[in-house]
Amino acid sequence: MTVRRSALALTALTALTAASAAFAPAAVAEDSPAPSAKLPSGLYGDSDPTYDGVYRQSLALLAQHTAGVEPAAKAVDWLTGQQCADGSFAPFRADPSADCDAKTPVDTNQTATAVQALAALGGHDEVVGKAVDWLKSAQNDDGGWGYVPGGDTDTNSTSLVIGALAATGTKADAVTSKKDKTPGDALLGLSLKCADGGAFAFQPEKNGDLTANEDATAAGVLGGLGSSLVVTKGDSAARTACEKPADARAAAANGAAHLAGVLEKDGHLTSAMPGAEDQPDTGNTADAVTALYAAGLTDAAKKPLAWLEKNGPAWAKQSGPSAWAQLVLTAHATGTDPRAFGGTDLVAGLNATGPAPKSTEQTPSAQDSAEQAADEDGPQISVWWIVGVGLLVGAGVGLMISLRNKSGRK
Repeated sequence: MTVRRSALALTALTALTAASAAFAPAAVAEDSPAPSAKLPSGLYGDSDPTYDGVYRQSLALLAQHTAGVEPAAKAVDWLTGQQCADGSFAPFRADPSADCDAKTPVDTNQTATAVQALAALGGHDEVVGKAVDWLKSAQNDDGGWGYVPGGDTDTNSTSLVIGALAATGTKADAVTSKKDKTPGDALLGLSLKCADGGAFAFQPEKNGDLTANEDATAAGVLGGLGSSLVVTKGDSAARTACEKPADARAAAANGAAHLAGVLEKDGHLTSAMPGAEDQPDTGNTADAVTALYAAGLTDAAKKPLAWLEKNGPAWAKQSGPSAWAQLVLTAHATGTDPRAFGGTDLVAGLNATGPAPKSTEQTPSAQDSAEQAADEDGPQISVWWIVGVGLLVGAGVGLMISLRNKSGRK
């Protein structure tokens, strides 16, 4: 929901502005070559965790929890061991015994997602409490959060932090900035007028204009409703027509109506990457379906949910633990069996990307069936992922800045 992907992509830009081709965005991180150093045995996924290690670990643990799976102790220990002394999390610390310093690339997205996972698992009050305190300290004057402390507020980061607060039983609007602004105030300021569609922007453009962003809109719907990444029920105040919003909750309803309209034609969202605009965006479609269910627009979600059941498992097989987890969370939100999602056992697929869980309701035969189904579906990697890597490597940071201006992503 992802990072969701856009946010994680830009953390690399923030941290490595001097290295023009030294990174890949989170959207493709799980398809990147594995690092030369041996990965920790408790980590999910076998690709380079430099930009998304904590995020993908947290999503995996959170999704397993929703499916009744008790993860391996070493998987949880790896996540808690990544925390810095001040409570924050960086994407990946190869040597967690070393102290974090000013060069450690901590961020709100990794931290907020870790909070949601560890709060759900229970038994980690000290770790969760320190992380929440750090998130509160990183709040901007407008009431929202940027990807990194002091960074400009964006819809995705603000919504993830709202989700972390919700997961710990904290009302987001009780967390106010030094200028007495709430997270809801920040989201309302990032919502477009009905005349412009009622969606959410990722961030304002340089001239202050707001540009609709589907990924940010899916995130903004959850944030506006005060929901974590684990959606359990819809909003009875759902509507399909845009109205002038008085608060973030009303803006979320507008955002959901916008997503419903966009999804009505094809049943899926398309990529915003240059050169791949006509390619399906499976991850953002999953986020959008979850958002529609959170907002109570279940009828509007039926078509894209059916599309996800058909196309999602093959995408997850190619993409790694974050994708499997994302689909499990979508299945949970929609009341769909994650062990029979389009004929595929998503839980088995997720479990296979990391250390064997302590306990699970699934059977070995179910896992074998899931793997066979995934093999029969065949490879399906979105072309825009490939294009994205090529563009980034070829053009470097200058192109990333250009993409940010075009897509409204961080």
